[in-house]
Amino acid sequence: MKAVVYKGPNDVSVEDVPDAKIEHPADVLVRITSTNICGSDLHMYEGRTSFEPGRTFGHENLGEVIEVGPAVSKVKVGERVVLPFNIACGFCKNCERGFTNYCLTMQPEPKLAGAAYGFADMGPYQGGQAEYLRVPYGDFNCLRLGEDAEEKELDYVMVADIFPTGWHATELAGVYPGDSVVIYGAGPVGLMAAYSAIIKGAGKVMVVDRHSDRLKLAEQIGAIPVDDSKVDPVEFVKDQTMGFGADRGCECVGYQAHDTDGNEHANMTLNRLVDSVRFVGGLGVVGVFLPQDPGAPDELAKEGQVAFDYGNYWFKGQTMGSGQCPVKKYNRALRDLIAGGKATPSFLVSHELTLDQAPDGYRNFDSREDGWTKVVLHPAGV
Repeated sequence: MKAVVYKGPNDVSVEDVPDAKIEHPADVLVRITSTNICGSDLHMYEGRTSFEPGRTFGHENLGEVIEVGPAVSKVKVGERVVLPFNIACGFCKNCERGFTNYCLTMQPEPKLAGAAYGFADMGPYQGGQAEYLRVPYGDFNCLRLGEDAEEKELDYVMVADIFPTGWHATELAGVYPGDSVVIYGAGPVGLMAAYSAIIKGAGKVMVVDRHSDRLKLAEQIGAIPVDDSKVDPVEFVKDQTMGFGADRGCECVGYQAHDTDGNEHANMTLNRLVDSVRFVGGLGVVGVFLPQDPGAPDELAKEGQVAFDYGNYWFKGQTMGSGQCPVKKYNRALRDLIAGGKATPSFLVSHELTLDQAPDGYRNFDSREDGWTKVVLHPAGV
């Protein structure tokens, strides 16, 4: 089968790889029809993680079930399914508590937790930027879609990761109807966090970025765009909230945050978040931060540490939640919002490409080319 294979920093190619197949009685085999390029893929694409050359990318996947193992009882051949990027067993201590993002069964390293398709340090599993994908524990990990699955495919594929992750950011921050909310980052996850806050009834949502195409999308969904190349975002937020700061804030950038001159500062958005959220406010951090980052520009960041303004955070009595999203906690509800016409996350999609066009998609998305806001690959054809 064809798949997008990581060759090394800034280098992917579409190659023939061994066919995905049923390996365990509880497996499901899916023919992938839509698979997204994610901002998290870019960390690996740029060589900033331990992702091994020769592996297949792709953790935002949707497709048609073509084969099921003998232990699968719920999912049927021919059904359309969207797959949480988390690979989870459903029966370990963490899964039973709802933390499918930290499954203990599917992560082979005893000192770690959590597994995902085509993701560094999250197990040996191949990604779904390929013609076919093996789904472990298919009954648990497949979310079945209704009769509108093909019609709304671009909406439903967002339920694999970025829509739940954006929603998770607002949950961690404690967004409540009427709240003022600041979102740092207008990439796909940041825009989904803003969209989620708006769906939840936030009174005012401000989105900080400096890419005009992304800020335009933020404005289109009813958020206030804040260009940090033109204004101090912290002061802007305070001016919008009578000097108090936002009630809630979400960090959707991560450890590769850059200033307006292009210099990287792993702590930049974290400290701005603390400064722009009010006393006793809530913070949700879903931007990726790593335990080690050998490619970082300073010694502290190389060890996965940041110069965090903890004094200000403590003094303000804020509450912070962080970590990857447990997609299954939210995906049914978000699917049903889409099915009911209450959410259309496909507004993000700027490009639909064939699998063979993936290298071009990665180059343009990684370089933040104007207009490249979200890329969907279609292995079965556009």
